[in-house]
Amino acid sequence: MTFMEIILQLIPGMGRSIMIFLLTLLFSMPLGLIITFGRMSKCAPLRIILKGYISIMRGTPLVLQLMVVYFGPYFIFGIRITDSYRLYAVLIAFAINYAAYFAEIYRGGIASMEEGQYEAAKLLGYSKTQTFGKIILPQVIKRIIPSVTNEVITLVKDTSLSFAIAYVEIFTMTKALAAAQSSMLPFVAAGIFYYIFNLVVAIIMEKLEKKLTYYR
Repeated sequence: MTFMEIILQLIPGMGRSIMIFLLTLLFSMPLGLIITFGRMSKCAPLRIILKGYISIMRGTPLVLQLMVVYFGPYFIFGIRITDSYRLYAVLIAFAINYAAYFAEIYRGGIASMEEGQYEAAKLLGYSKTQTFGKIILPQVIKRIIPSVTNEVITLVKDTSLSFAIAYVEIFTMTKALAAAQSSMLPFVAAGIFYYIFNLVVAIIMEKLEKKLTYYR
């Protein structure tokens, strides 16, 4: 089998990996912001619960969380697991894991803002919502872009962990194809895919960071 034939066989897996990546960002980034607001709220019980959640998500392996989400419904509630649930389990595990990381990045960005900006906005008659949306948030986005970029690049590589519950994405297909062909070429093809994917993500994030330079 030629290298081009291997790439053509891996295309469906590439598409699934990209889908996991995009859907994880779609769900985890807004969820992370919600968690940040709860983590910084004046409600002590809520802060404690969310602090514990973030600690667990960051302190345990993503692959373990993935297996708990996938096998948990059966072992805990006796619910029968179907093949279609594999994708949902991947998205749930990835979303709640990355939401915890994004929440801490957002919190650090918000906490880094000078108190004087809040006071100045109050003197100008801005409400808390207007202050955050029009003054604080744009600056926070600029400050956290490098940290977010690191997490996004990590996510590209973490999509390969889906193989742990036999969800067929590029890494799962690569392993099967390499075993069937007794060849390293499938791994080379997968490595090129991940590298190009990460390169594209890095370029996009770099351009976004440059566009936000006017917030200095």
